[in-house]
Amino acid sequence: MGALKYAIIGVVIAVVVVIALVLLLQTPHRVPVQYFGSPSGYEAFVPDGQTINYNGQTDPVGDLILNNGTTIHNIIWDGQYAGTIINNHNQIVQLNNRFVGQTDPINGQQYVPLQDFYVIKGQVPIEQVTINGQTYYVIEANNINPADVAGFYTNQGWVSNFVTAINTPGTYAAVLPGNSPVFQWTNTTGTVAYQTLFYQRYIGFASGGYLLLQSNEPIFSYGVYTNIPGTYLINYITPQQVYNPSS
Repeated sequence: MGALKYAIIGVVIAVVVVIALVLLLQTPHRVPVQYFGSPSGYEAFVPDGQTINYNGQTDPVGDLILNNGTTIHNIIWDGQYAGTIINNHNQIVQLNNRFVGQTDPINGQQYVPLQDFYVIKGQVPIEQVTINGQTYYVIEANNINPADVAGFYTNQGWVSNFVTAINTPGTYAAVLPGNSPVFQWTNTTGTVAYQTLFYQRYIGFASGGYLLLQSNEPIFSYGVYTNIPGTYLINYITPQQVYNPSS
């Protein structure tokens, strides 16, 4: 009986150890929060369509583009706006699948893939974690002032250049009037300008027809998400200036 008793105790201890090891492996290993980017700059989270279960909720995964152009992969956005970002991204993907390759009726060019991204004013709180052996960098979004976050969408190939542009002194934004000749331009700027307006018909909480400019010359056309209204980026979200090309 004594041997059986100790055998049972041994089995129980072994089971407890196994359970503890499993829980340890599944529990993210964390390092202290760090701050990435510039206090006076703009950084951008770019979702890639993947999601991950983190802290009991489904979070979007993607890249973080810093104000100096550095891109960090395996970024998790955790906290405020996580569900909104997932929904926004899914809608852009669905619209791209439906319309990319079709012809813009205004300038006769083919629609291009658009990408949503989320600009953060100032430094981004990041926590490095290891989940199942993979290193991730978690944006602690609840520690960001909501006024410092705004959502945008533009040509997929322009996102990193967009971030560079808004970090460049002298860049400003303008809105296009409905009869703007920009929509007729037979280049990507003209196509995306109209496409952002076209997509807003289906999204409902988006607004298109904006331009980034430098020295009064347009560099990127883009749209904004009204469901992430970062008021500290108001000059890019609701620009007051109307763009009228000289020719």
